[in-house]
Amino acid sequence: MELPLVVGVDGSEPSLGAVDWAVDEAARHGVPLRLVYASLWERYEGEAPSYSQDRPADQVLADNIVGTAAERAHQCNPDVKVSTEVVPEEAVTALLREGHNAFALVIASHGRGGLAGLLLGSVSLAVAARAHCPVIVVRGDQTALSGSHERILLGVGDLAAGSSAVGFAFREAEARGCTLDAVRAWRRPAHETTDHAPLSGDAATFHEMRAATLLDEALGKGVGDHPAVRVRRTTLEGPAHKVLLERSAAADLLVVGAERRQGHFGLQLGRLAHAALHHAACPVAVVPQRM
Repeated sequence: MELPLVVGVDGSEPSLGAVDWAVDEAARHGVPLRLVYASLWERYEGEAPSYSQDRPADQVLADNIVGTAAERAHQCNPDVKVSTEVVPEEAVTALLREGHNAFALVIASHGRGGLAGLLLGSVSLAVAARAHCPVIVVRGDQTALSGSHERILLGVGDLAAGSSAVGFAFREAEARGCTLDAVRAWRRPAHETTDHAPLSGDAATFHEMRAATLLDEALGKGVGDHPAVRVRRTTLEGPAHKVLLERSAAADLLVVGAERRQGHFGLQLGRLAHAALHHAACPVAVVPQRM
């Protein structure tokens, strides 16, 4: 059975925008769409005022939210199979559980309860930092959201922590028929001298060549598995989060990896993923790697 692309909805305009983006994504990959609204209305069923047929007001609201989202998805692409569910749970808990049987999770950068001035909603951050499937946070301008750049941006970091992200980025570029822009940032150690590095030339050349070698190693399997994907390899000096945020302005999706260590709780996000989720100019896919 095909795993669905799961979208967290809450009736807000950002979440409906996430539905629009997810419909196109589901169509590209040929997977069904599952729209989930997490609501705790059942806890207050005895206290809520009733509408027709003695249904609590919050249940009516929940049903309307998923119904509206499903109708919007159908209007965007009637060929995509859509299912809906209202889950009587807190949003983060519900979405993390849904992620165990999902192609990926899609959420808006902000939801109905988002506070003005915050760069990223608390639900979006918690899900992206803890899920065990890829999480795509929908953000950015209309050019990026519509896929008009025809470019997937991949941040290539540590090889052990990034293989899942590399594979995801190749599959995404192949499904879209677009270029994969694979970038590895490099920096010279602050106190490096020629006594501390095997330099055949200047320090910058050594570190740039090493970054290029690591980039080729990281991409090797993806290139072999997806020979039709056009790959642009780039090594740039500077902090990785700054390099990728600048390049995200010309991308349709930024893909970054995140470690998921067994037995570790709380938010498991590196600096790069955290910065991308808050500041990228396009949707961001956080792809977990079990360590």
